[in-house]
Amino acid sequence: MARVTGGSDKSVRAESKSEAKQGKGYGRSIAELAWAKRDSTPDKAAFRQDDGVQISFAAIIDEAEEIAAGMRAIGIEAGDTISFQLPNWREAIAINLAASMLAVRINPITPIYRGAELKFIIQDAGSALLFIPGTFRSIDYRSMLDELRPSLPALRHVITVRAGSAAGSSYEWLRKKGREALPLRRLDIAADAQKLLLYTSGTTGQAKGVIHTHASVDAGTMSAVDSWELTADDNMLMASPVTHITGYAFGLELPFQSEAQVTLMERWDPAKAITLINEAAVTISIGATPFLKELVDEAERSGSTLPSLRMFACGGATVSAELILRTAAVTERCCAFRVYGATEVPLVTKGFYEPSERHLAAETDGRSVGYEIKIVDQNDQPLQRGRIGEIRARGPAMLAGYTSSIETAKAIDDEGYFRTGDLGVFTDDNAIIVTGRIKDIIIRGGENISPSEIEAALERCPAVLEAAVVAMPHPRLGEGVAAFIRTNEGHELPSLTELVDFLDKEGLARQKFPERLEYVDDFPRTASGKIRKDQLRAALHRPLVITVDTIVGNPDLNPNGEQGGGR
Repeated sequence: MARVTGGSDKSVRAESKSEAKQGKGYGRSIAELAWAKRDSTPDKAAFRQDDGVQISFAAIIDEAEEIAAGMRAIGIEAGDTISFQLPNWREAIAINLAASMLAVRINPITPIYRGAELKFIIQDAGSALLFIPGTFRSIDYRSMLDELRPSLPALRHVITVRAGSAAGSSYEWLRKKGREALPLRRLDIAADAQKLLLYTSGTTGQAKGVIHTHASVDAGTMSAVDSWELTADDNMLMASPVTHITGYAFGLELPFQSEAQVTLMERWDPAKAITLINEAAVTISIGATPFLKELVDEAERSGSTLPSLRMFACGGATVSAELILRTAAVTERCCAFRVYGATEVPLVTKGFYEPSERHLAAETDGRSVGYEIKIVDQNDQPLQRGRIGEIRARGPAMLAGYTSSIETAKAIDDEGYFRTGDLGVFTDDNAIIVTGRIKDIIIRGGENISPSEIEAALERCPAVLEAAVVAMPHPRLGEGVAAFIRTNEGHELPSLTELVDFLDKEGLARQKFPERLEYVDDFPRTASGKIRKDQLRAALHRPLVITVDTIVGNPDLNPNGEQGGGR
């Protein structure tokens, strides 16, 4: 339970006191946990694919050993960084385990990223090896990497998964090479050794590399395992990408850290999710708001009450009280609740999931578990209960730092709290309500998007003099991307389709393409000349006199419909 220091008329800090271990003593290597599982329950199903295939501990750990030995044979050593850009496939499980076995740092990359994002991440991470699909969802990854390789001198190997690649570059080739190189020497891994590197959009347009250790990842997952009391009767449906912090921790590692099983979905589909939940007796899921809404819509339409499902943790975008209450009305026993966190501080709150606390689940973002929380004003002074300020968090699951020491120094305050950039308030129940953002970030279906990155790309278009990108309301994904532009003299007004084509050629991920375009003669500005984005956002909520050019119903502009999760 969370403890508060100070009375109701004083500054408030919530100090989590998990009844379990609060992350203390964690930092266990997933490889060591996996080997212990194979010794004790080799034939037990650890994972289930969405095609119904069960994956035992012995099978996936044997596969991981082959991949680890294969990587070692081609020169990957402890301390190196390897990346994978894969959907929710079993191979991601084995690759992650293999990374732990070799004591290398793992860098998951969301599959929707293409040239511009992928190039930056691989360069910044210094990745020596990258696993990619051959083709997935119309993206030819091999061709994309062939174009990027000359600018990636540190990338020594590209391994293609589930594709008929030539010898020397396929996943099966690497497994075969590993089988020839076994046995694998087991390494002692320090709890504070770097384990995970994830990139999240920053306010400057350049993604930031978030570093986690074995201890921080273990503490974050186990805090939820203890809080939600997960047991051998639990099965986690994971449709969120395993390349996000939530999907990574609960999709790839949960069965090794707990007794729970995981069911992986390659691509979100609410009707298929209903079938999986009922067939696999799924008890819990975590996902972005669209997942929950569409699941409840489909359950109501099909008449399924999802009797096995007991919990749905929801975050990454606005979760309405109505949706939380509707989930309880449509399902037999599922408690949906809001959770709050970020890549840097995963699952700060674990939500309210008892029926007696449903009003708190609907109206708040939960109490902190595993973190100390403070809410401060613009001068870094703690605020009284009921006053809105910036949320700051510290605890054993927080990041070790960014790849940039400059960014790390800016993100951590003098007391060791992470500056979330989110605005919130403590309630009388010591719960947190997130009220907004200081950061200029768009959260589209649980995916963070940096407006300034899109603005910079738009301003490379010859017709665009100046661009401003803001969040706009989206009926399904919470927020979409709206672009305001000033055009260069002598150029015709570019259409939205033309600008999208330009961004496509620039290599931006499709989820970053604007879905609405507004033309302006000039922007509203502050006295110092900064664009007043608050006024632009407000303008999107009322009829405008300027021209509107909108793409509607284009599935390519909704690439995240199948996968969201985690901020």
